[in-house]
Amino acid sequence: MTVAYPKKFNNTLSARDVLDQVVRDREIHLITLNRYRYNEQRSCKDLTDLTEKLNGQPKELVRDLAHHISDEARHAFWLTDLLIDLGADVGIPPGLSYINEFERLLDQETFGNGNFEDVVIAALASINVTEKRGCEYFSAHIRALKNAPQTEENIKIRETIERIFPEEAGHVRWGNRWLAQIADKSAEHRQKVDAAKCKYAAIEQAAYEAGFDFTMGAELRRVGNLWDIANTMPLMERTQYLMERLPYTLLSPDLQMTRIDVAQRAWKRDPQAFVDRFIPMFINGLTRNQTQTKQKTPA
Repeated sequence: MTVAYPKKFNNTLSARDVLDQVVRDREIHLITLNRYRYNEQRSCKDLTDLTEKLNGQPKELVRDLAHHISDEARHAFWLTDLLIDLGADVGIPPGLSYINEFERLLDQETFGNGNFEDVVIAALASINVTEKRGCEYFSAHIRALKNAPQTEENIKIRETIERIFPEEAGHVRWGNRWLAQIADKSAEHRQKVDAAKCKYAAIEQAAYEAGFDFTMGAELRRVGNLWDIANTMPLMERTQYLMERLPYTLLSPDLQMTRIDVAQRAWKRDPQAFVDRFIPMFINGLTRNQTQTKQKTPA
């Protein structure tokens, strides 16, 4: 059966690369922790919505989801306590929201109007791929903190993430088991599960990259990711999916606000670095478009 694992950003930047830099900057570190908190908190809402759609069936899945919601709520509680103890913000994190972008890219027809079995497969595949990304980041975060100066604050942060990580890994194993059980029913079920894994891996990758990419040309790269998602769908569904999401992808107000926010933060922190590093990095986004086009063009 097909197994989809999280990919690096732009095929070069791994979670370890990201977190090694994050733990060196307290402001960014606290924002990252707040994003964890926000995602865990939001997950409770999304899992509750799914439970209500299932309406009590199958009972085993409803029970598992209740436990899952309890875990996510506990993680949000631990992270909220941690952030408040550190004097950090616990409001909505600045910048593009990974979970909001993921939900925007979802094919809501599958969740709203699909047959019951398709809804279950889609839900499990979407949960599974986001939990894998979370595990990748928590593991990299723990590693980065072990290599960072062992301050009281860093130790406290690491101990909190170490409490969360085993339960998140358990969520991945849980999703793998459910999807494997469904796939083992028949060749048709296996095909459906594999298709869902590919589809939601593409959606998750697009949402993940959107959270990092605010440089010039990001709109075109997002269109490319949108096309990758559409290519995992049956031919008849592709056009509608693209047409519904293309306008926002090209004219995303969230992207423009993120650019302004990041630029203002960079300027306030170090005006010289803003000129020497931020502006060239922003402009170099266009070079990335040219490189990706060459990579996708057949020889």
